[in-house]
Amino acid sequence: MKISIVIPAFNEELLLPGTLKAVRAACHAFDAEGWETEIIVCDNNSSDATAAVAGSAGAQVVFEPVNQIGRARNRGAAAASGEWLVFLDADSCPSRELFADVAAAIKSGSCLAGGATVAMQTGHLHGRLAVGLWNLISRTMRWMAGSFIFCDAAVFRQLGGFHPELYVSEEIELSSRLKKVARANGRRIIILTRHPLRTSARKLELYHTRDYLWLLARMILSAGRVCKQKEACGIWYDGRR
Repeated sequence: MKISIVIPAFNEELLLPGTLKAVRAACHAFDAEGWETEIIVCDNNSSDATAAVAGSAGAQVVFEPVNQIGRARNRGAAAASGEWLVFLDADSCPSRELFADVAAAIKSGSCLAGGATVAMQTGHLHGRLAVGLWNLISRTMRWMAGSFIFCDAAVFRQLGGFHPELYVSEEIELSSRLKKVARANGRRIIILTRHPLRTSARKLELYHTRDYLWLLARMILSAGRVCKQKEACGIWYDGRR
């Protein structure tokens, strides 16, 4: 068994070293199973030293010129050789325990794909409430957070990967398609809860709650069309770090 860990990265020279260090340590859970691992960082047209940082840490580096996280994940997946893919954001740190739970889900034979609840260290009340609400929705709807997704590589490629036109909500759209395949094949989508993914709260520091509410309102009023407009999704693409 081989696990390919794909990390899309846009101007992540500051946080990427910590993420890669955490990934290396977490991979001991796969080592204990006798599984191979590879780490692929997709430089999503960064203007900083992201690619150099990733390469110096021993990761395989690929390049995606279109600044769009779904395309970056797809580009990384195209270079992967593992039977299972793990997509991880460059500002998130998985634990060995979380990867051990991923291994157990894969070994069960019934899992098609999955995600995990998330944990943020933040003093913002609105942020804590939003994370709690997302975790509830994720468990209920079996929607995978984009910051952490693991998936049968063959099925991911069969479905064509992440939607190439979406700038946000691409993980929800993929979750919906994966759920249909899982139902048709007697398999499951699993949201792991015992060891949440630790992820950066920087977006909560950089943007006001009203920015998120305004984007959400536009998404609802436009019936999702805003998700295909990069200029409307600046929270994720304006490069602020």
